[in-house]
Amino acid sequence: MLGLVFSMVEYLDMTTVTIIPEKPGAPDTKFRAVSKGAQSEGRTAGAALDALTQNVEAPGVMVVVQNLAPDEFFGVAEQARLGELMTAWRIARDSGKPLPTDQQAELEALVEAEVRAAGRRAAAAAKSLQP
Repeated sequence: MLGLVFSMVEYLDMTTVTIIPEKPGAPDTKFRAVSKGAQSEGRTAGAALDALTQNVEAPGVMVVVQNLAPDEFFGVAEQARLGELMTAWRIARDSGKPLPTDQQAELEALVEAEVRAAGRRAAAAAKSLQP
């Protein structure tokens, strides 16, 4: 399924942009937009995207917003555990210590699972747009 998503993106000449909150949930968080080796920051996700699109050549912009709610591709338990591990990772990072090896491996596996789920979500969304 992931191959289909990448082929479709390439065929449609789309540019993939990832927008990440620096401190999720914090009132002073900034957002970072990343694409094609370029990145930008903004006080909102939209501001980060606007700044990035000035630096990345793209024929047009289509924004797909994921509500991050559990779904058939990445469930409640997986999402909860990913959140727990991300919190533990941030605490470890801020204290200058590594995450324990078993937790790091579990975190990496969940991140990979979410990336695969995102690909399946994108393929389902693209399929629903076909006439």
